[in-house]
Amino acid sequence: MGKKLYVGNLSFSVDDQSLSTLFSAFGRVESSRVIMDRDSGRSKGFGFVEMGSSEEAQTAIGGLNGTDQSGRAMTVTLAKPMVPRTEDRKRFQY
Repeated sequence: MGKKLYVGNLSFSVDDQSLSTLFSAFGRVESSRVIMDRDSGRSKGFGFVEMGSSEEAQTAIGGLNGTDQSGRAMTVTLAKPMVPRTEDRKRFQY
């Protein structure tokens, strides 16, 4: 089982440190990253957290998924593996 989590529906005011602090109540946080828009520098409203173990990741999912954080119901699930981009997908990027 994985220990990397996808965290969605985040408030735009959440940064890497506050995300790490939120998840640290459920175990050791190895890394936390809020994904930022490269053009505007603003949060895209989602991020990733890597917990110390699979058990800690499951505990965090159970404790945080669907909870209200800054007026938004946060989504916490196991992260899916990154899929390489295909030529078709690259063609439509701006």
